Amino acid sequence: MNTAPSTFIRVVEVWVPDRDHLLLEFGGGVYGAARRFGAKSAAMCFGRGEGLPGRAWEEGRPIVLPRLDEASGFRRTALAQADGLTSGIAMPVFSGDALKAVLLIFCGDDEHSAGAIELWHNDPAVSREMTLADGCYGRTGEAFEFISRRTSFGKGTGLPGLAWQSQMPVFMPDLGKGGRFLRADSAQQVGINRGFAFPCAARGAGTWVLAFLSALATPIVRRLEIWSVEGGTLHLAEGFCETDGVLAAGARPALTADDELIGRVAADAVPRASDALRVAALPVLREGRVASVIAWHF
Repeated sequence: MNTAPSTFIRVVEVWVPDRDHLLLEFGGGVYGAARRFGAKSAAMCFGRGEGLPGRAWEEGRPIVLPRLDEASGFRRTALAQADGLTSGIAMPVFSGDALKAVLLIFCGDDEHSAGAIELWHNDPAVSREMTLADGCYGRTGEAFEFISRRTSFGKGTGLPGLAWQSQMPVFMPDLGKGGRFLRADSAQQVGINRGFAFPCAARGAGTWVLAFLSALATPIVRRLEIWSVEGGTLHLAEGFCETDGVLAAGARPALTADDELIGRVAADAVPRASDALRVAALPVLREGRVASVIAWHF
């Protein structure tokens, strides 16, 4: 019997513009146990402003749906609920003003799992700090949500601020160590021990950072890898595996842009998700170029 805990991220989908840039078409997904949800998704498409991917396209920024229901404009509510999906994130991927894809991330929250999703934003015309734009806190408790909604971060401060400053992914395997996570005491009280954040591309001014916080019994994914991109070569910068622990830099051989799924993401800045490989990979862009690739193994 497989007794491995469920991951906090349950499903990842990629939606790509059609040839005329009028619709978003299915571009792949990782579904795990959410088979009914995946079977329906492959035949769908979304216009601008339609459903979760179309809304992210229209607004040109990441969107968090704390609940997947008709009131939020979500079109697959019954299937999502049947497969244990409770919250969703849409992340448009831009290169300049050109939409490359919309990445959808669906999470589960039940009596055996816990975690939080946070979307942080800085509008330079309003503030020099980053504040919480939206979040989904599930079973983490009202106290942690209360503190988070009243917290702000400067560049280089806390998990969102570090991702903002570096414009790179930031992973903290133990939020209680090192003092970099400013809400460590509150997080530990509700069982949150790991954090992962990365900057998201968007149209217009401002900076967006998406953060995942997970509990020991509910890892974000089974294996997380962060690949740095230098020219046409990718090097493993860091990572974490629920079985093997911390992955040191260079723990995997370097990749080229022609190598497997991860390398192709670096080449064209289009995220990919393979149900057969149980891998999703997404680009992190800096000044219009792919600076790193995040790989999630399920």
